[in-house]
Formats: sequence, structure tokens, C-alpha cells
Amino acid sequence: MVSKLVQNASSAPLLDVRRLSLGFGDSQTDLLKGVRYSVGRGETLCIVGESGCGKSVSSLAIMGLLPKGAAHITEADISFLDEPYDLDDTVALRRHRGADIAMIFQEPMSSLNPAFKIGDQIAEAVTAHNDVTDAQARERAIEMLDRVGIPSPKARMNEYPHQLSGGMRQRVMIAMALANDPKLLIADEPTTALDVTIQSQILDLIRTLQAETGMGTIMITHDLGVVAEIADKVAVMYAGTIVESGSAEAIFNDPQHPYTIGLISSMPKLSGPRERLSTVPGTVPTVQTMPAGCRFSTRCPFAQDICNETPPQRDFGAGHEVLCHFAPLDLRLERSA
Repeated sequence: MVSKLVQNASSAPLLDVRRLSLGFGDSQTDLLKGVRYSVGRGETLCIVGESGCGKSVSSLAIMGLLPKGAAHITEADISFLDEPYDLDDTVALRRHRGADIAMIFQEPMSSLNPAFKIGDQIAEAVTAHNDVTDAQARERAIEMLDRVGIPSPKARMNEYPHQLSGGMRQRVMIAMALANDPKLLIADEPTTALDVTIQSQILDLIRTLQAETGMGTIMITHDLGVVAEIADKVAVMYAGTIVESGSAEAIFNDPQHPYTIGLISSMPKLSGPRERLSTVPGTVPTVQTMPAGCRFSTRCPFAQDICNETPPQRDFGAGHEVLCHFAPLDLRLERSA
């Protein structure tokens, strides 16, 4: 379950998000509130949670890709490569984006420009951050297409996105993201809408490239099967907050937050008697209906009056932290009762 890459990771985080809060529009409620996580060199951090929990928004904020007129940062304490990372410094963000930090966007079907050949799009990513000729950029694009396993890369350079399958387009997105050898890769649902075989190939590809380059990886997903397969660390996000974080082993073997346990309990079992799957009742609250205090309180079976207050961060050691008033509770007994 846990990658051996983490053993070789530097002790200092590659990206350290100590606190990130932001809102949209005129709302006085932050959509993201006190988000914190870190990823080291050679590590894979998986951010998990339901749709609408803020996983993609947090990564777009790190990349500086949120609309300036709509989104506003209320607090940000972040470092990258042991230096302050200022989300208001658009020049620095542009310098890092696509070079030191790259992102595979969620929808490969719509993330590529349909009007340009894929080779030109990859080459543009190279020339934007390197002093190279057009011919050198195209050679790099061909090299990257070959590296991600696309057959006949020189011929594929002249094809348009609509001529490629979903799996091929996803590989092109990966090739574009890795063209400048980034130190950090953010992969936002990279296997969405892909069949199981292609999904496995994409995950193997990311692992292989990570082993070759030593880059850190943030994987955004709601698929706990993917998390169990590739994660070194896991951050469980709910309604814009990280409610539990720790090593993959700790999260799967000793979950302490009711939301984490609800997610894990909803996974189907491949062996044993067939049982009805557990569910987490209700839906993720909107900004307008966000409860005070613990944001999970409206769906939590253990909620009490104290949950109307902001819960403390409980430290279980070895980086395992839980945002809950009642942790540690032996929630595993409750789950199996």
C-alpha cells in the first residue's frame, strides 16, 4: 500500500501548505478553511473526499488559476522548495506554473485545445519555460510522447485531440505536464471516465515517471481503491477542511474521523458474504448552508452540542491528525456494531 519512494524523500517538504483559506464572491464564509497538507520529494499525497469538498479548488489556488475577480484568499501560509510561496505574486506563480509545478487537469476530453495539433501544444509548454528553438521544442515533445507510451510519437505529433482516444488524450496531458521535468505534479482525477485497463496503465505510468525523476505527486481522487494502491500519505477533505490526514497505513487501518470511516465503510468488499454497503447520509453543505463549528456535524452520527464549536486538531503521532471534538473514539467498534 505504501510506496517505498517515501523512504528516500527529503525530510523537508517539497510543498508545505500550513494554512490556506479562501472564499468566493461576497460570501463571508470561507469555502476553504484552514487547509493544511504537505508533500515531500518522491512522495505521493492523495487528497480524497466527495465531489464539492474543495479538492480541485485547493489545487487550482496553489497553481494560481482561480479567477481573480471571483476568488479571494483570506489567509495563505505556504512554502515551496523551502521558500515562501506567495499566491498574490502573479509573476512568481507564472514562473513556477508549468515548470516547477505542473498539473494534469480533470477532463482530458476538454483540456486540450481542439484547434491545435497535440505536438504544437506540448512544444508550446516547452518554449514557455526554456530558451530553446522550435525544432528543439518539437524534439522534446516527441520524446515525451514516446516516454508516456504513445506509439509512433512522430506521427502523432500532427494529430488533433479528436483523433485520439480518451486514454491517449490523458497520456498527452501527462506528457505536457511532465515536459519540463516538474518537481511537483498535481493530478486532478487523472483516471476519470477511463476504463479499468487504461486507469491501471495511467497509474503505472505516473509511478514509473515519479521513480525516474523523484518528483512529488498530489493525486486528487474520490476513488479509495486508487488511494490504497499508490498513496504514501492521505488527506481527507470535507467541505473545504482537512478532517483527517496521515500515512496511508494509518488512514486505512486506524481511521479516527467519522467521515473517513464513512468513506472506507462504503467501499465494496471483494471477499466474504455480500452485505449492503454503508452510506454517509446527506450531502456536502453549500457555502450558504455551512454549519458553524464542525462542518461535518450535520451528517455525523456522533454529533452533540459541542460540535457547534470549531473542533480541535488532535495529534495521534507520526503525522496522523484528526479534526474532531471526540477523537480518539473507538469508532471501529461503532462501525462494526
